[in-house]
Amino acid sequence: MNNLINITIDGKKYQAHEGKNLVEAAKENGIYIPTLCHFHEINPPLGTCRICTVSVNGKTTTSCTTKVYEGMEVEINTPELLNTRKAIIEMLYAEGNHFCPSCEKSGNCELQNLGYDMGITNSRFPHVYSNKVVDFTSDRMIMESNRCILCKRCVEEIKTKDGKDVFSFVSRGVKTRVHIDYEQEKKLTDAEAMHAMSICPVGAILVKGMIYEQPFGDRKYDISGTLKETEIHTDFIKRNDENKFIVATTSLAGCFGCHMSLLDIDLEILDILEIVEFNKSPLTDIKKFSKRCDIGLIEGGCANSENIEVLKEFRKKCDILVAFGECAIMGGIPAMRNFVPLKECLEEAYIHGLTSEIGTNIIPNHEDIPKLLNNVYPCNEIVKIDYYIPGCPPNANHIWKVVKNILLNEEYSITHEEFKYD
Repeated sequence: MNNLINITIDGKKYQAHEGKNLVEAAKENGIYIPTLCHFHEINPPLGTCRICTVSVNGKTTTSCTTKVYEGMEVEINTPELLNTRKAIIEMLYAEGNHFCPSCEKSGNCELQNLGYDMGITNSRFPHVYSNKVVDFTSDRMIMESNRCILCKRCVEEIKTKDGKDVFSFVSRGVKTRVHIDYEQEKKLTDAEAMHAMSICPVGAILVKGMIYEQPFGDRKYDISGTLKETEIHTDFIKRNDENKFIVATTSLAGCFGCHMSLLDIDLEILDILEIVEFNKSPLTDIKKFSKRCDIGLIEGGCANSENIEVLKEFRKKCDILVAFGECAIMGGIPAMRNFVPLKECLEEAYIHGLTSEIGTNIIPNHEDIPKLLNNVYPCNEIVKIDYYIPGCPPNANHIWKVVKNILLNEEYSITHEEFKYD
């Protein structure tokens, strides 16, 4: 184990201790291999998340389960491997309840931070919205199975002092989930319970009363994010005959917060108005398109038939569509109802909920009321979206950097502080 051997990583030669785990060996040489399941105290390694997939002597394998040896040639950052990792992260977002603005682990979430590092703005896969168990039974813990990525960290790492398992897998196949042994959980100290929450790479394990301990700005990945500045290049749009670009905006199933963020650019809005004319938009109160638009900015997802109609109209009338804000990109807060049948949502709101008027506990039903969809859908699952600006809401500078880049072909970079999902 103490013998130094020679290995090659992405064409450069390094030395490492023979038999060392490749993730750890690379780290010792200043090379980062992303992973969600790997934890230095768990041996043998888990190899469950597959994000650390690399090529070793031409064969793909997980680096966390690979030990280094003399002459090993490793490729980590080829376009194919980078795309594979990105696709895995996108699938995890699409399969689970990873709505960062509503998640207690946001800012301390390893999955979220990997999304930042990889510059992920949306998932190329349709969202599943499976309805799994949210277990509140334990006195101290909440198990949110809709967020669990089955990495197995908690199963292998969290034990009682007498060696008993606190967490275990139950069911099989797509129904597999992590279960808490309530009797064994009671034996954990408060510090051990907090360790269980911190070892989870997502927001699946939460300790009651401790989930909002850190304010925004002081969370782990608020202050130590590794996102590199990302340069974006797009095709330049030529000005129209009136020498101004035409921009349209709309708010679908959202809170209008992204539109408010548009105005947070403050006095720079005067410079924007020198080159931009707003057409159909809540900002101008223009109800119908009067011109073809260069760019359409879409806030909010699709929750009802009217949202779909408006979104399709924007796709027809705008050369480029930009989805901005988490609701437009991932469904956001409104999409949290996707985990409850629509009938139950309506009954809870109108039949079983509190009301100020006697006899009004009926579900509204009129031809003028847009029909609710069974789910709230991200915009890219309805029409083609050209660009995405994440955030809840996105930073105003981020929004206008993207818009000016598209219109004026200006290069721009996004800092870690600006590139946020929450």
